[in-house]
Amino acid sequence: MQRIALGVNIDHVATLRNARGGVHPDPVRAAHLAVQAGADSITVHLREDRRHISDHDVAALIRHTDCRINLEMAATAEMLTIAQTYRPFAVCLVPEKRQERTTEGGLDLHAMKTILPSYIRDLQSCGIRVSLFIHPDAAAVALAAEMGADVVELHTGIYCDAHHDRDRQTALTQIKNAAESAKNHGLMCHAGHGLSYATVREIAMIPAISELNIGHYLMGEALFCGLELSIHKMRRILDEARGLAL
Repeated sequence: MQRIALGVNIDHVATLRNARGGVHPDPVRAAHLAVQAGADSITVHLREDRRHISDHDVAALIRHTDCRINLEMAATAEMLTIAQTYRPFAVCLVPEKRQERTTEGGLDLHAMKTILPSYIRDLQSCGIRVSLFIHPDAAAVALAAEMGADVVELHTGIYCDAHHDRDRQTALTQIKNAAESAKNHGLMCHAGHGLSYATVREIAMIPAISELNIGHYLMGEALFCGLELSIHKMRRILDEARGLAL
């Protein structure tokens, strides 16, 4: 089975920095360490309220790293201008509410079907790969393809948060079906949200998923074992799930 890519979200390096102010810890340094430990790309979410990652962070990451930068952001005019200015490797469009602690679900593509296609084209015209963060639903996948997206990223939160095996298996089946639908529509398929060492293996075993984006859990584990070790362990689990571990 093909190797699955690992994108590491470093938002909460900036959260810790901002708790006290100043420049430490540095997200750029975290990005370099993440890549050394096995990350294939770095994800950051530039929020409207700039609660963690800042515009300066985005500029510094693109200027001072050689890795692929995946910029998560809402579909707003402000964010479009920022993406067109910095031109990251990829943009993942996500829903955003000011009061939420973390992204709570996928985009409502039906409500945005008159807005997103031109937004996607504007990003793609700058050479940016565009992903839509959606619920694992075949209808949403089909609509993403119709809109012209390059990638869908499936929200794995319901699967990760399930307390009963039956609920988890139902959620896993939905993710598998959505991933297969993405493949059939010619879309790349990524997944993420809430994944941990305990929950990632079954998601990584889905052949149609080519990349996982993981952040909060890895940053939490890094407090106990260090950033490189926390990412290295996740990389090993992903390789084992794909039958690639030595």
